Amino acid sequence: MNSVRNLTALTVLGTVLGSLAGCGSPGGSPAAERTPVVADAPSRTASAPPLVSAPPTVTKQPPTMTPGPDALTPVFTHGARTAGKVVALTFDADMTADEGPRAAAGEHFDNPGLIALLRRLKVPTTVFMTGRWADEYPTQARSIGADPLFEIANHSYSHYAFKSPCYGLPTVAKGAMRGDVERAFAAFRKAGVRNVVPYFRFPGGCYDDASLRALAPEKVTAVQWDVVSGDAFATDANAVAQQVLNGVKPGSVVVMHCTRSAAPVTDEAVRRVVPELRKRGYRFVKVSDLMRTRPS
Repeated sequence: MNSVRNLTALTVLGTVLGSLAGCGSPGGSPAAERTPVVADAPSRTASAPPLVSAPPTVTKQPPTMTPGPDALTPVFTHGARTAGKVVALTFDADMTADEGPRAAAGEHFDNPGLIALLRRLKVPTTVFMTGRWADEYPTQARSIGADPLFEIANHSYSHYAFKSPCYGLPTVAKGAMRGDVERAFAAFRKAGVRNVVPYFRFPGGCYDDASLRALAPEKVTAVQWDVVSGDAFATDANAVAQQVLNGVKPGSVVVMHCTRSAAPVTDEAVRRVVPELRKRGYRFVKVSDLMRTRPS
């Protein structure tokens, strides 16, 4: 995607740097990705902020969209443009099967500082989490899910592509797509994650009719975006913030990342984005709330 800054040699980054998903344009155009190794790696439990004391309060059933023609999984890109100045910031918590040893060696695929910042700023947030991330950081996953400020959505288990080509990612076999999604939900249950919503984000934003058909039995709504932050591999927080501020419209879904090692300036960009959008009259909501404003 031409608009994403600070990305170089996407194919090389796809092989070398990482598992960040969702930095493409909406409707299935992916962004820079890393080729994961197929073999699973053992997980470990990282330190994390303590669980919030207040229990989650869910008063409304998360809305989903009606399946499309031929029973395809529906795709949500943004809310209604006429429903007021609301915007959903979403964060992908990415991790792939090869990254366990790197995490054990000290590389950070989590970003507890960003989560703490969102709490301080009181920003309702949807986190699209891979099952592999939940396996690696179960304490953090459980803490995020226990906080009513957040909701947890499915970003696959292993972060493999559901359509090829997708920037060098290995491709999930058609017959294994549904199982990969189910495995992520199982990882959430194993970690004790609460406030899980029936939404799914394709790794890299890559999908086609075959993948939408394969996931239909899961009764999830696929959630894309209409604003790319450009935080993947970025080193200039101001550029990331400006890209978000330039792109946001009423009803927008913004894709960002919750992965320190490959999105190191996201929290700094959020510190600028949130107060500026509030100054412009915007209110932050979760995807589930934004979906209630979707165009009919």
